[in-house]
Amino acid sequence: MSTESTDVVLTLDEVYALSCRVLTRHGLSDAHANAIAHVITQCQRDECHSHGVYRLLVCARSLRVGKVNPRAEPTLRDVSAGIVAVDAHHGFSLLAFETGLPVFLDKARQQGIAAMAINHCYHFSALWPEVEAIAAQGLVGLAMNPSHSWVAPAGGKEPVFGTNPLAFAWPRPGGQPFVFDFATSAIARGDIELHARQDKAIPSHWAIDSAGRPTTDAKAALQGAMQTFGGHKGSALAAMIELLAGALIGDLTSMESQAYDEGVGATPYHGELLIALDPKVFLGDDYEAGLARAETLLGAVVAQGARLPSQRRFDARARSLRDGVRISRALYDDVLALLE
Repeated sequence: MSTESTDVVLTLDEVYALSCRVLTRHGLSDAHANAIAHVITQCQRDECHSHGVYRLLVCARSLRVGKVNPRAEPTLRDVSAGIVAVDAHHGFSLLAFETGLPVFLDKARQQGIAAMAINHCYHFSALWPEVEAIAAQGLVGLAMNPSHSWVAPAGGKEPVFGTNPLAFAWPRPGGQPFVFDFATSAIARGDIELHARQDKAIPSHWAIDSAGRPTTDAKAALQGAMQTFGGHKGSALAAMIELLAGALIGDLTSMESQAYDEGVGATPYHGELLIALDPKVFLGDDYEAGLARAETLLGAVVAQGARLPSQRRFDARARSLRDGVRISRALYDDVLALLE
């Protein structure tokens, strides 16, 4: 570890070890701690600051208020030839994802398409590590989930939707996958929380205050409602995710998750839906031609000087692997305090 006046530089191994120490200190089993630390390290590596080391504070808060089962052991249910369900039993979602992934991938390879529902889980993490794990196996991945009802529908003033992220990954031969992961809100909730911690202003289109007025005050935004991205288009996608990753899989919507929290401020409690598609099954003898067609498409984007989604993350990944990761001294001190 090295330090400067306002920042701390850690190796990826140090981020992982610190995360495991904090998480086990707050009562998580080794299996849960390892699964969460792995994803926190990935996010910090890729400079996704709102889902990196900062999330240790979020996890610790959820564990302190007594909602999360820190030693829950996920169980699998074979629903059909193309569907597997994993019950997280009130634990964090990431160990449930790891538990179901091998069966999920096997079903996708056998059927060409498969779905995995994760139920009864506390969810705080980015989705791109999950769809990247699917793409690393040569499959196309989709993931989505509701959260707490922090987001007003387009034209409304009261929170109904969650930030409701949607992630997609397409495997590319010999390179990084094509990946996107975005909230259907104008920004991730964690980004507003980070702005509030640092007393920084936010763009006025991110949120409204408790009176329904656009605000640049991050703390007022946290007391009001977030906005969807793209107006009615983001609002429609948010509703779709509530239906597919809530009602369809027999789990809570964002409004129900918020009510279940009972005001204690824990991580959202709900479900997650993942879908995997196997290009080899879909394309058969045309597999190589299909991948080549995709590369032509993506190449046409880059040839214009445009940036593919996640390219900044991949650039950050290379920097972090070379130089380590940088976090603020204030955040580092807050994380160390969790060990006391």
